[in-house]
Amino acid sequence: MSVSERRFGVLPTGEPVRIFHLENKSGAYIEVTEFGALLVKVCVPDKDGKLTDVVLGYDDLESYEVNGCFFGATIGRSGNRISEAKFSVYGKEVVLAQNENDNNLHSGPDGFEKKLWKVAETSQEKNYIVFNRISPDGENGYPGEFDVSVKYEFTEENELKIHYQGVCDEPTIANMTNHSYFNLAGEGSGTAMDQYLTLHAKYYTPVIDSHSIPSGEYAEVAGTPMDFNVSKKIGQDIDADFEQLKFTGGYDHNYVTDNYAKGNRRLIATAYSDKSGIAMDVTSDCPCVQLYAGNFIEQEKGKNGHIYTKRDAFCLETQVEPNAINVENFHSPLLEAGEQYDSTTSYRFYTRD
Repeated sequence: MSVSERRFGVLPTGEPVRIFHLENKSGAYIEVTEFGALLVKVCVPDKDGKLTDVVLGYDDLESYEVNGCFFGATIGRSGNRISEAKFSVYGKEVVLAQNENDNNLHSGPDGFEKKLWKVAETSQEKNYIVFNRISPDGENGYPGEFDVSVKYEFTEENELKIHYQGVCDEPTIANMTNHSYFNLAGEGSGTAMDQYLTLHAKYYTPVIDSHSIPSGEYAEVAGTPMDFNVSKKIGQDIDADFEQLKFTGGYDHNYVTDNYAKGNRRLIATAYSDKSGIAMDVTSDCPCVQLYAGNFIEQEKGKNGHIYTKRDAFCLETQVEPNAINVENFHSPLLEAGEQYDSTTSYRFYTRD
């Protein structure tokens, strides 16, 4: 196990930015940076033992300062969309920054992924790093001062654990996620739509229209192209004549995962590439996950000179339902003043035939 660091670049403010390399004894590793608490690389062995980077991203800091796709992003305080960028808490209306149509997407135009975090702790023995920042009262409109940390740990079993913690001095929203784009055949290898996915979810939340705000109901996946309870290629049904997929140009939907109970971390998804032999198990204590099939990636210049295009990767963003703060029967993302926010999602990589 080892944690090392090197210079990644310099921000326009003149502040230097480091990137951190977390490697296990087998030589597999991840890289994360203090800018945005971003996940930059996940390099794990394929079926032939060749290290393969399975997340999309950039080679330079300047690209992450733009990062319109949210590659590797730590999203906070609130992942996904809040309708009309407003909500009420205890009778008080809160107005947020709008940054997609009239909505607040991934907390606004200047979210956690664009902030310089502090390194609070590292462990050589346990192969982890903890980033911390204070999100001030009113940042992107969100109430209260939010003291938040993100811990990245990479184990000997090639499991990447992401642990979010935070506390706020006023009621606020806490619904954090990571927006990494996975291609289990390797970043830059082309489409990910031939990779297999199992999603343990009997229900999803249909959207009203192309603005991707849920209607507020749960719909059964059974008998529809939305069903991933039995493993299938992500692209198998993505272009089906189905209104929900037409609204969003492919999968970009929230799934309500099975067997949720507060604090219960369980297997919610498995993905697999038969090209590389790399498989990924996703476990989380969140009630939901957003499946996004990279429908809007367009000629994005990525790592190693690769050009990423539509559907070259997929995201599995653990969360509560989009716009949940405004829908009574969804899981509440409200964090009370002084309450501890605590959530963990992990991605375990292994090979199979």
